[in-house]
Amino acid sequence: MSIKYVIVLFILSGLFVITAKTATATEEMRSNAPRSLYAVNESSDDRGSISVYDIDAGHRLLKTIQTVPGVGDVRGVAISAVTGKLYVAYRDVSGTGMVYCLDVYNDAVLWNKAIAPGVDRLAINPDGKLLYVPTWEGGSADYINIVDANTGKIVREVHFSNRSHDTQYPLSGPIFQETKAEDGSGNYLYLIDPSSYAVSRIGPYSGILGPYAVDSTSSYVANNVRDLWGMQVANLKTGEIITAGIPNHPSGDAGLLHGIGWTPDQTEVWANSSGTDPHVYVWGMRNPMAPVLKEAMTLRSGRGSHWLTFDIEGDFGYVAPVKNSADGTEIFDARTHSSVGVIGSAEDMLEIDFADGKISQVGDQYGIGRR
Repeated sequence: MSIKYVIVLFILSGLFVITAKTATATEEMRSNAPRSLYAVNESSDDRGSISVYDIDAGHRLLKTIQTVPGVGDVRGVAISAVTGKLYVAYRDVSGTGMVYCLDVYNDAVLWNKAIAPGVDRLAINPDGKLLYVPTWEGGSADYINIVDANTGKIVREVHFSNRSHDTQYPLSGPIFQETKAEDGSGNYLYLIDPSSYAVSRIGPYSGILGPYAVDSTSSYVANNVRDLWGMQVANLKTGEIITAGIPNHPSGDAGLLHGIGWTPDQTEVWANSSGTDPHVYVWGMRNPMAPVLKEAMTLRSGRGSHWLTFDIEGDFGYVAPVKNSADGTEIFDARTHSSVGVIGSAEDMLEIDFADGKISQVGDQYGIGRR
């Protein structure tokens, strides 16, 4: 009996040492890299894992967190600075909509649950208690799900339109939502009150909406719109919508240009082009209702792109390749517009800053204004 007792103590002691070393390594990583980019990988060989980069050290790869198996298509990422929990929406290899929850402090997956009838690019309440989860752009459900961020349980449905896609909760709120609905309701941008869940809308736009980005005061929103070589900008206070067209654009139908964001200082909006046009269009936004095309940046890949976002300070812009491509995500100096590097293929990414081992602030997967 005494021999068994010694063996158990030895094993437990060994486990303790391993845990202590892991915790120490994690704390060192945070102290050495206070500004970290968490990027959910989408290339086929590591899809769904999270690579962490040191923003201030040339985006040096710090680690890759192995998360859950069977990720078929990553759909979005959100993080709470309050709880330290990060959420990834994805479709598994069978097409089931899922969300997993990761504790950023110990890299442990806390839960991984199916969210019926589907998922898309999600948002989180600033208090970290609720997730706002679209029911998928290819689905028919006419609502989004409100999900308990601690348990993954659906607690409410908010009905308004089908084929819900990108949900956004910018700095000044409220909850924003676009859909790919073909019945005319997809030509509007929806605003959802986070307290009453009352729904209002802006529009109609000239076509079905794609990605969009809201400024820091929820005064203006820049939108990708189907069949438009350019963008539309809406004044959220008056409802006025203007169109900014790209002169000398590529030939053929625009389809849906995909990816748009404000630089954090709100002096520019960057907008991706089509999946085959290797350019990102930079608009001067001194007057948001009269954008001026400043530049067309060329991607190294020679191919198109699908998403873009920025770090919190506005030092870097991240332009992701065509979805689920093996091409890397290109990094641009957000002030000089020069290409400064490439990281692994990822579009669902955000910044997490640490101070004294704790999260001090977090970024967003969307290119939201921060002025």
